[in-house]
Amino acid sequence: MKFNTKTRYGIRTMMEIALQNRSKGVLQKDISQNQNISFKYLDQIISSLKAAGLITNLKGKKSGYTLTRPASQITIYDIHKAFEPDIAIVDCLSEMIDCASENYCAPRDLWEGLNDKVIEYLKNYTLEELAEKQRQYNQKLNQRTN
Repeated sequence: MKFNTKTRYGIRTMMEIALQNRSKGVLQKDISQNQNISFKYLDQIISSLKAAGLITNLKGKKSGYTLTRPASQITIYDIHKAFEPDIAIVDCLSEMIDCASENYCAPRDLWEGLNDKVIEYLKNYTLEELAEKQRQYNQKLNQRTN
């Protein structure tokens, strides 16, 4: 299983917005620079996050982005869903695949159980937890460089 680039960058974008916690929002150029994501590609990421109702512009075009709800109420699974319909760690679990052995396949049961654990983990991991972990890493980095 591999998360696509949009999902990974979407998580980084959301984390950056959560870290900044500015009342005026976070500018796209700052997200791009701080997370090393091309400005043009970030347009697509932001568009998907806005369509999913996870972020909004504070004052319209050319203004900063802010979370639509507290980071403690946004899960990593919510962010993933902005880019992918669902998680399928193997192809046979995808809604797009129709398997004749679906109800009679022990390995599928194994994969389905693992898939459920991955989804559960992402549903229980909040953006706030991710941002806090990054704050701790940033603090360690600052202590090393000072």
